[in-house]
Amino acid sequence: MSLAEAIRERDVSRLPSRRDEDWRWTDLRGLIRQAPEPSAPLAADRVGEGPFSSLAGRTLVVANGRGPAPLQIEGEAVIAVDFVSAGDGGHAAALSLTVAPGATLILLESYRGEGGYLSHAALSIALGEGARVERVVLADASADAVEVSQAEVALSPGAAFAQTLLTSGARRQRIETRLRHAGGQAEARLDGVYLLAGKRHADLTSVVTHAAMHGATSQLAKGVVRDQARAVFQGRIVVAEHADHTEARMGHHALILSDQAEVDAKPELEIYADDVACAHGNSIGVLDEEALFYMRQRGLPEGQARALLTEAFVGEVIDRIGHDGAREIARAWAAERLQA
Repeated sequence: MSLAEAIRERDVSRLPSRRDEDWRWTDLRGLIRQAPEPSAPLAADRVGEGPFSSLAGRTLVVANGRGPAPLQIEGEAVIAVDFVSAGDGGHAAALSLTVAPGATLILLESYRGEGGYLSHAALSIALGEGARVERVVLADASADAVEVSQAEVALSPGAAFAQTLLTSGARRQRIETRLRHAGGQAEARLDGVYLLAGKRHADLTSVVTHAAMHGATSQLAKGVVRDQARAVFQGRIVVAEHADHTEARMGHHALILSDQAEVDAKPELEIYADDVACAHGNSIGVLDEEALFYMRQRGLPEGQARALLTEAFVGEVIDRIGHDGAREIARAWAAERLQA
């Protein structure tokens, strides 16, 4: 199955469906009955600035699937990649980044658009020995869009990769990360925040494979759904045979703020080694009524009290963002959506 080929060849039979176990909650084949025409060209110099443009030393624009060549990162760099979509067509894009040994990259990635487009972005990120990457993704897709982003990340020994995904969903949206852990004191952090309203759908899926000894993974995802929105969290950590001394922690926690909203969660650990320290946790609930009552007793309107409680709930994830500017943008993004 290749989403890029399905879009380019306009073959809906190649789209994933609920028969595919990893896609059973994000069925694209049942939603898209007819493949769209290819997206019209979109001039990169006419799309305006993305949410991270002011923070980056270099901004790359991928407009309706047309974007930059592969990149080699040396030294230290702050790069913004802005995926922009417009219209009702279909398009696919690919971006490859290689981070040299010992290099440092802040990757600030954004998704935005207008219309009922079908888009696919494939990213490949390879970290050399001792390299460090922080990836912050802000996805503000159109409410009518179907959007899929898939990242393949490969760590070398001693490398460190940190990721925070922030999304408000789309008609159908999936942000997928597959990370191969080389051990050798390499570290990975995979976090996510989803804030969904209306009929929006967001799917955060990740697979981390520990293939060698002495690797660490930390994962924390939190979300809030209201109205008729639907969230999907699928996190799988695989510890291969002989990948001893692996440390892995995964947590997913969600708030449901309406009777018609839905959260589907599937945290998984697959452990084939003996000497490991691994755990996962999952919870789905509602706002603490005692805390809400306490805040209202002190004069806060109910809407503001609810917004503050939910902002504090997801703030634990946002506070883990290392880059100061990106963290402030993430806080403002969350506050705006929660106040609404």
